[in-house]
Amino acid sequence: MVKKGSLWLLSIILILITFMPHGKSVAATESITISTDNINLRGGPGLSYPLIKIVYRGEKYPIVKEQGDWIEIELANGQTGWLVNWLVTKETNSAIKTNYGMVNADTLNMRQEPSALSSVVGKLTYGTSVTIYSKQDNWLEIGFSNVRGWVISDFIDVQAAGDTSSGTAKRNGLIGTVTADSLSVRSNASLNSNLIGTVTMGQRFTIVEELNNWAKIEYQSGSFGWVAGWFLEKETSKTQTGQTVKETIITIINNGTNIRKGPDVQSEVIERTNTGAAYSVKSIINDWYEVKLEDGRIGYIAGWLVSVNGNNPQIKKQGAEGYLKNKTIVLDPGHGGTDKGATGVSGTYEKDLTLRTAQLLSDKLMAAGANVYITRINDSYLQLASRVNIASSYNADAFISLHYDSNVDPSTRGMTGYYYHSYQQALAESIFASTVGQTKMTSRGVRFGDFHVIRENSQKAVLMELGYLSNPAEEMVITSAGFQENAAAGMFDGLARYFKENE
Repeated sequence: MVKKGSLWLLSIILILITFMPHGKSVAATESITISTDNINLRGGPGLSYPLIKIVYRGEKYPIVKEQGDWIEIELANGQTGWLVNWLVTKETNSAIKTNYGMVNADTLNMRQEPSALSSVVGKLTYGTSVTIYSKQDNWLEIGFSNVRGWVISDFIDVQAAGDTSSGTAKRNGLIGTVTADSLSVRSNASLNSNLIGTVTMGQRFTIVEELNNWAKIEYQSGSFGWVAGWFLEKETSKTQTGQTVKETIITIINNGTNIRKGPDVQSEVIERTNTGAAYSVKSIINDWYEVKLEDGRIGYIAGWLVSVNGNNPQIKKQGAEGYLKNKTIVLDPGHGGTDKGATGVSGTYEKDLTLRTAQLLSDKLMAAGANVYITRINDSYLQLASRVNIASSYNADAFISLHYDSNVDPSTRGMTGYYYHSYQQALAESIFASTVGQTKMTSRGVRFGDFHVIRENSQKAVLMELGYLSNPAEEMVITSAGFQENAAAGMFDGLARYFKENE
């Protein structure tokens, strides 16, 4: 039996423990709404933690816990991150309950806002599982992978939290023909599940259910299992006229994939799409799939950025650019935030131009299968040491710092490449030679440069001064769309050649 004095002491201890600064856990009913244009989401409660992603005004997220001025939130893919509390609006809603759902339409557009006029942020295919966050009129706010958006509620079968149903979608009359030489049959819709059988090329099965990109089939009489849906050519059993209909569907495998106006990487980007978006193929031109967009426009997607369901081949990237696949590249747009860098005669800020060049180069590298990290993705300031640390933390195969030059002599012009350590020289020379050749700029050569981001960098790192903003004529050139595309293409080719020649 506990005496009254002991109970009093125990109460005091419990109160002290409650108010110790461990970070407050938050009930699942609390959430936040982003109340500024964009916020950096970090890996921990402080500015020194790595940047995970950018979140934007109007987005809502459940709170995991709070610590000082920082709030930990949960993303759609289950990952968590930290942001400062003075840039968000906190909400409490006792009615909030996490639900899940499944797409019941062949393809479904995710939109930025709950309106048919809002821009499309992604496309979902039949059977895709999603997380449901909120409802507004006949729209649902959902999350899939790390993409969040709005869809019409009629096309989502809602499954409440705690529902023990299988979460699969039934398809009637859909036939799948195996396109792989040998295809594993598994106990569940996962590569980690048990192998229970195999099927071979040309065999045809009725698809009983689908879950994400997996299909459940009766692979033997009375025996059911799951196969990878991207190795099935799907067809409906019959149309109204009795004819078999085949379709080839491509599924996007990277967020931020470009859809271009023409079938090449130099062509204008007309739309961006994300992981899981699916499109019907109209034709193949070289290594590009021609697709029809929702608004009727024709677009082209690089074949090496998609998985294929159907009778068209999986396209692989060929040539020197193939040596970029799986390489880790860190791009460093110089300056940013309060540090404007050089200012052009007509008012161009170096910090804006370097970011523009980095994004174009990133697009091309990602299209070739490279892993790309940009030290800053908006107009923010980042210390030089932090830029170098990013290259080290990702064990970058190459680090490129992008700059534009200035001189008191307005007639000075041209492009310069810099390295500091001898192990960086070959990379600098390859990138510089290709970029000068592509842009036709005046060559100022490759030389030693005592710059922090290459001097303190243990990775293969270069610094490129791509032209002079202080020269009025050159400012007009380097700010043009044509030069920006050519500069990005030149650096892309230089990187590809370097890896091809040094492996």
